[in-house]
Amino acid sequence: MNLVVMLYLLLLAGGIVWFVLYYLAQFRIASLLRTHHPQQWRIIADPEGGRPSAMRTWMRMQRVLRLTRPRLPELLQDAAITRWFRLWRLAPWLAWACWFAAVFLQWKAR
Repeated sequence: MNLVVMLYLLLLAGGIVWFVLYYLAQFRIASLLRTHHPQQWRIIADPEGGRPSAMRTWMRMQRVLRLTRPRLPELLQDAAITRWFRLWRLAPWLAWACWFAAVFLQWKAR
């Protein structure tokens, strides 16, 4: 198999892996919050009004991760949450970089 084709497929697979890790990091942060910091998790998971739902909890978790971006790991001082939080912040950038590099390779191959 051609080296360029192999690199192209590896870049596409790398992009998929980084996007999967992005979503996995969100679930892992939620799990760690639930077990290590139940008071903070209760603030995220308990709705102000209405029935609790998985979608509502996921949306609230997204808001917490985005709005407290540099502060969440500092406030909790939990090494595991800090690692997963860094991965959550870095993974989409790496995924898009892999995919743009694959598109560039495809464009240069023409």
